[in-house]
Amino acid sequence: MSFYSYKNANPVNSPGEIAGSALDGLNERICIQVQRVYDSCLQQEQLDNVSVMITGYAQVVNDCGCPANAQNVPAPTAPVEPFTFESCRSSTANIDISNLSVERLCDRPCFARVRGYIEIPIEVLFVDSRCVEYIGRGVVRVNKDVLLSVPDDSIVPYTLEGLASAICVSGCYRGNNVFNLTICVSIILKVLAQVEILVPSYGYCAIPPCEEFADNVCDEFFSLPLFPSMNLCNETTGNAASNTGTARGCCGRCGCTSCGNN
Repeated sequence: MSFYSYKNANPVNSPGEIAGSALDGLNERICIQVQRVYDSCLQQEQLDNVSVMITGYAQVVNDCGCPANAQNVPAPTAPVEPFTFESCRSSTANIDISNLSVERLCDRPCFARVRGYIEIPIEVLFVDSRCVEYIGRGVVRVNKDVLLSVPDDSIVPYTLEGLASAICVSGCYRGNNVFNLTICVSIILKVLAQVEILVPSYGYCAIPPCEEFADNVCDEFFSLPLFPSMNLCNETTGNAASNTGTARGCCGRCGCTSCGNN
């Protein structure tokens, strides 16, 4: 079962919310090897009229193994121009950074000018002249020039990595396997280093056994409390009431926010 399943009978040694003092249960200092984030920044922008060349493609098939939007067309086949753009989005969050340059600033000793090209893999969904649907693979290249805080030189060097997500607003086919796209892009750049850090520990996690998936409708019912809880609310305002009187028709039991008179 999951760490967070209601069936987990030992939540004390599992990740989750802390009840009481966070110091309770700390029993040792341990050394862990992690990726430390020294600095990070996020940029979101709309890129207009970006040219993306398709370098590979795959024919889209339905669950039956047949072309999704055409009949009597063997699969797979090469797409036939002209193409009609449908949509596109990034295929992975991982990105490559090329022509990377890090220049420390004299007037800001802790910072550096970080420049490079962010290459975001994307998948373009399009239809050819026979109404056969394809997914094409391409790369969006974005120029970045930002300021980031970088650590001093050390035996273990820092690295610059990033994550990106992109989705198309619109697009059209220009010819020669090139699409012109308008894309919304979110890019996160990070200064990282593999380090060993001393941290307080509650000990090892207690790993619960896996819970097999089953369409057991009774499980959800059995997880309900045995008796209903008392939810009192004010008759006129619907707010919780802890003083005198009994709230008639409190809708708190069915999830609404006001009280009725029934």
